[in-house]
Amino acid sequence: MSHLAAIPATATTAARADFEQIVREHSAMVFSIAWHYLHDRALAEEVAQDVFLQLHRDLDRVEDAGHVKHWLRRVATHRCIDQVRARKTRAQVALEDAPPLAAVEREADPLMSRLLQRLVASLPPQARMMIVLRYQEEMDPMEIAETLGIPARTVRTRLHRALHLLREKAARQQREVNS
Repeated sequence: MSHLAAIPATATTAARADFEQIVREHSAMVFSIAWHYLHDRALAEEVAQDVFLQLHRDLDRVEDAGHVKHWLRRVATHRCIDQVRARKTRAQVALEDAPPLAAVEREADPLMSRLLQRLVASLPPQARMMIVLRYQEEMDPMEIAETLGIPARTVRTRLHRALHLLREKAARQQREVNS
């Protein structure tokens, strides 16, 4: 991804350095959100690039370093949802065929299990985003609420429903394996 190619030559050296630093610090997080939601590497890279291009256009509106991370999460989340809406169908990528992630993986990543990845990928878009933001991106419900612009109570309700649906799918999968 060449985020820096979109920076106009007239940009100040300081602004360019700030933008480059932001891209270095947060590109893995933005890509991770997109990849775990979309399960399509090329599309996740495209979403990440779009997010950083939009950041560059709106860089003067960013208040501080803490705001950058929140802004990037919010825009990445909404861009992923927009992609799913535009496609009208969810991507069906065999996890065995998926390329390794460019993002830094954590050893105790709760989404590492192939079965769990398939189950999460089969969730409806809203439930899948809740699971990705809470357990993959390790955001607390208040952060998710701020990112999505919804009340924290709504986040907790949606998380509860998403986990319930995930448990049902896991139980159904277990029954299929045992029969």
